[in-house]
Amino acid sequence: MSRTLPGPDGRPRCHWCVATADYVAYHDREWGFPVADDTRLFEKLCLEGFQSGLSWRTILAKRENFRGAFHGFAIDRVAAFDAADVQRLLGDAGIVRHRGKIEAVINNARRAQALVREEGSLAAYVWRHEPAAPPPAGAATSETSIALSKDLKRRGWGFVGPTTMHAFLQAMGLINDHAEGCAIRAEAMAARAAFRRPG
Repeated sequence: MSRTLPGPDGRPRCHWCVATADYVAYHDREWGFPVADDTRLFEKLCLEGFQSGLSWRTILAKRENFRGAFHGFAIDRVAAFDAADVQRLLGDAGIVRHRGKIEAVINNARRAQALVREEGSLAAYVWRHEPAAPPPAGAATSETSIALSKDLKRRGWGFVGPTTMHAFLQAMGLINDHAEGCAIRAEAMAARAAFRRPG
């Protein structure tokens, strides 16, 4: 099976993204481009956790609702959430109302605060896990995602399994998994080459 399909403008793109305009925009402007901003990294960790058992299309469609419900995924604000916030979120039809995932986000914000104190930033910690060589194209997990998952779990994080962490690494540009022949692959590669690694 080809890993590319023509997009709405006729240019080839990763086959998974051509189903909707939102997917194409996300693929072309975000997916695989390196990120060093702690808030964006934390948001993606949270949303990948919410995606567990669901499709990214579902989460992407609700992303603005998630941002509103979790105060833009500001780590310190989410870390201060309490039981009343959990109940508020469980009543919010604009997000995925899964108690375990909601509570994991709050817990993970507190664990992220500890990481920032230890490493200087979440970005510095995350980018220490950039693989020296890219994993096989189309893989669902990698040695790096397994190691990152294991370390985060050791630190008390939840909903950070190896598959979830691999999707995070792909999305945040720690690996360039745009398919060979994808029109955006070279752009993501150039962005990675120019990117200044934190820490």
